[in-house]
Amino acid sequence: MSTPADRLKESIKEQKTMQTLLTGSFYGEVYLVGGAIRELMLGNKPGDYDFALSDARDIKTFESIFHASSFILGKKPIQTHRIVIKDQALDITVLKGNIDEDLRRRDFTINAIAYNIRDNSITNTLQGIEDIHRGIIRYPDKNSITDDPLRMLKAVRHYTMLQDFTLDIDLAQSITELRHLINSVAPERVKYELDLILSSANVAAGMKKLEELGLLVEVFPELDPLKLLDKEQQFTLETFGHTIDGFGYLYKYGRRYNLEAREIRNVGYSLLFHDLGKADTFTYDEEKDAVHFFHHERFSRDIAQSIMERFKFSTQEMKDVLSLIENHMRIFLISNDESTEKALRRVVYKMGNLTPSLVTLTLCDLYGSSGGEKNASTQRVKKRCAEVIEMFAQWKRKPLPKLVTGGDLLLMGFPEGPLIGKCLNDIREKQVAGEIVTKEEAMKYAAEQLGQFMAHS
Repeated sequence: MSTPADRLKESIKEQKTMQTLLTGSFYGEVYLVGGAIRELMLGNKPGDYDFALSDARDIKTFESIFHASSFILGKKPIQTHRIVIKDQALDITVLKGNIDEDLRRRDFTINAIAYNIRDNSITNTLQGIEDIHRGIIRYPDKNSITDDPLRMLKAVRHYTMLQDFTLDIDLAQSITELRHLINSVAPERVKYELDLILSSANVAAGMKKLEELGLLVEVFPELDPLKLLDKEQQFTLETFGHTIDGFGYLYKYGRRYNLEAREIRNVGYSLLFHDLGKADTFTYDEEKDAVHFFHHERFSRDIAQSIMERFKFSTQEMKDVLSLIENHMRIFLISNDESTEKALRRVVYKMGNLTPSLVTLTLCDLYGSSGGEKNASTQRVKKRCAEVIEMFAQWKRKPLPKLVTGGDLLLMGFPEGPLIGKCLNDIREKQVAGEIVTKEEAMKYAAEQLGQFMAHS
């Protein structure tokens, strides 16, 4: 009767990459390690492969076998040599000691299993195989987190992405106690892990786990005023709470509206940040017994921009996320019985290709706020979202033509500066509303604006 180790060996040897390696002649020991073994045990095809070598000369052996040069990632004393073959990466490190010592330095036991390709043996000294079968994410050593605090986020990422896995009690307790150490990690590394969590199908569980462990507010202290607001005002539908609940709908609606992983991720960040300004804009109308957060989206946008600058978001990411935050109330505001086709067009022409992302954000916000319950209000908003999507489809089939350009206005006599941008935006708005249809009408309007400017200058 075959053992789990025997079955694992057979799975490894069936992989094309491993079959290619087995044809080679090496100076030292060559170990397959890390996530590839875990994925094979879970019945998945590995995307990339990690190897540990006992002899540095075998880096050249790898290059020769795969007919590709390696390049170095990371800094000394631990360097990774990467070889890229088509869309697959082979990451190679040289052992500092023996394989047992190497495995003890790894992040989690489920990633601390090694296969020696020379003698077809498995090293499982930390019971990683057993932990994979039990669905437990456990660290090899109590110093694992202090050695690299990013492992706290990696633990939640694994919890999010590995179906039916749980965090070991000791690991969860250590994360809660040491969560402040996450602030010592480079922002880009933190963002990378969050990106993976937010684009996962199980994002809701991941975000709740980050909150439960205290990591979410540790990474984004700007969320703390929202938690305090909920506590002080004793809201039934918590401001912070509904944000977290909204993640339960992110992947579902993101997929429904054909968002790419990048777009789902950006909606996730928009959802996380969209109400940050409510702590600064809270007012209570005693006469009407009503709570208001007037213009909170503008405050949220400014706070979010500061956060994204801190975490080195790309320019395009920032542009998209900020636009979604700034406009996250738009569909709600037109979700009454008097809303017109013109109002739907304004949303689509304002948001452009971000329209499906805005609809996704709206539905996450909607159902997070309602506790998932359907009522007359949620039905109206959902109906309006469907109408916006239909209008978006029409726009994609036949977008509005650009009637005038900045160059046209310069030739007309407009001075360089913000007046041109304002005039172009005004023309676009009137075009969306159907008040301007032809280029002649647009040029006439521009001439009127120029005349007014000249009269007052």
